[in-house]
Amino acid sequence: MSWLGGDDAELDEFDEFDESSIRTRPNPKANRPRTKRRPAHEDAEIGRILGVDRGRYSVLLREDRADERTVTAARARELRRTAIVTGDRARVVGDTTGDEGTLGRIVGLVERSSLLRRSADDTDQVERVVVANADQMLIVVAAADPEPRARLVDRYLVAALDAGIRPLLVVTKTDLADPSAFLAHFDGLDLTVFTSARGEMPVDEIGAALVGHSTVFVGHSGVGKSTLVNALVPGAGRATGHVNEVTGRGRHTSSSTVSLRYTGPSGSGWVIDTPGVRSFGLGHVDPANILAAYTELAEIAEDCPRGCTHLPDAEDCALNEAAADGTLSETGRARLESLQRLLATFGG
Repeated sequence: MSWLGGDDAELDEFDEFDESSIRTRPNPKANRPRTKRRPAHEDAEIGRILGVDRGRYSVLLREDRADERTVTAARARELRRTAIVTGDRARVVGDTTGDEGTLGRIVGLVERSSLLRRSADDTDQVERVVVANADQMLIVVAAADPEPRARLVDRYLVAALDAGIRPLLVVTKTDLADPSAFLAHFDGLDLTVFTSARGEMPVDEIGAALVGHSTVFVGHSGVGKSTLVNALVPGAGRATGHVNEVTGRGRHTSSSTVSLRYTGPSGSGWVIDTPGVRSFGLGHVDPANILAAYTELAEIAEDCPRGCTHLPDAEDCALNEAAADGTLSETGRARLESLQRLLATFGG
């Protein structure tokens, strides 16, 4: 008998409802518990991102080797919020044979040496990655049709200097107009300039500057950028267009960013062609990076007060004082004017 007044048989009935006696049903799917630990992917191959199309990346593996090949890959789930752009060096696993119908998987990126970015406008702090790992920027403008826009070139220069990329300039259609007045705008800046006219495109000279480099081509629509790319890389097949006679604007032809291998008499390099743009926001740029590109001026600016803008109207600016008292040479004053013009682009 028990204190409940029942016998042991009755107690057995209560045991049926005791939670401690419940038996757990085994997992019928035998699923492993979820974990945040990711595989190391020690067998991943490193490749160059050549382009992207609807979520599929073209990746060049084993670059410059006898078994070099291009594979198609998708990004791993853990990289869904990571920008993967042309020029990136990616870690690829899975099927890397490159056979038709196969698909590899991008599981990581190698640390970038440079990153060219732009924003929608100067007030937009959201950056848009244009290309990774470029070390040169070739800015293409036309002497006419469409008219050259010095302020847009200034913005390209600022973005290049901010990214630590060497700028180059090509002026096309010089048979239509003399570019001298336009080029005078850039006096004092360390800028290699090429000029090109109809039937006189300096392919060899520009090509020599591309050897050993990864060069991103940028420019306003209709300036002849795609024509230049096709001349440098036969078989590139980049679409070309014309300028609207009413608006004076070029029609967008290249709709995607792609890496193309340049091969010339003195070696090879990479051409990264980008779609033409009509604006280039600088909301992401650090003005200190622009000053750092002018080494000799940056040393003088160390005596400037904190927060100095270095613009012509800046009070107690060591750079302006050096220009006024003759400390700066004529070349130094020209470079200061160039610096101040670029810094002024942040104002509009």
